[in-house]
Amino acid sequence: GFLALSAVFWSTFRTRVPLFLTNKATARALLLALPQDRPVHLVDLGCGTGELLRRLAMSRPDCRFTGVENAPLPWLIARLRNRNLRNVTIRRDDLWSVHLGQFDVVYAFLSPVPMPRLGRKAAIEMRADALLIANSFEIPGLGVDRIVDDDPAARPLFVYSFAGRPGRNGRPAGELAPIPVAVPADAAGLIAE
Repeated sequence: GFLALSAVFWSTFRTRVPLFLTNKATARALLLALPQDRPVHLVDLGCGTGELLRRLAMSRPDCRFTGVENAPLPWLIARLRNRNLRNVTIRRDDLWSVHLGQFDVVYAFLSPVPMPRLGRKAAIEMRADALLIANSFEIPGLGVDRIVDDDPAARPLFVYSFAGRPGRNGRPAGELAPIPVAVPADAAGLIAE
């Protein structure tokens, strides 16, 4: 019992990020929110069992997808689930150790607690032309560029771009204003089965 729970919820108490799985409607909305005019490299921070990455990779074979998962059992499931997809890489790692500057799109379905820290990390590390897409939870103190919430079955997606924002492409990180405590947001056929 305890070992099985530990394998699934490995770092939940430390990170305050439970295992959230992206539903099919939200996966479809995310697919449509990706840039359509070029291939992208997307990272899923806390990819869980890798089902979202599998669906995206099958729908967009022109893109590359990286999943980062710290808990052993979801990581293993994600590795096995995506082992035959050449455009998917699954890493067992802590999301905070991953440098976000190497990705075109960063996707996160975490919890309200780490969102201020993620916003600060993104502002420092992400390229000006990159997107951060947060599922369900806004990043307080960082103005959202677009909210994707057209489908009532999908969770809201908060889309942030970093062109002209302070951080890597503006002031040094030390000059960034602190980000306040997080508050939760209110809140067919295109995706491979």
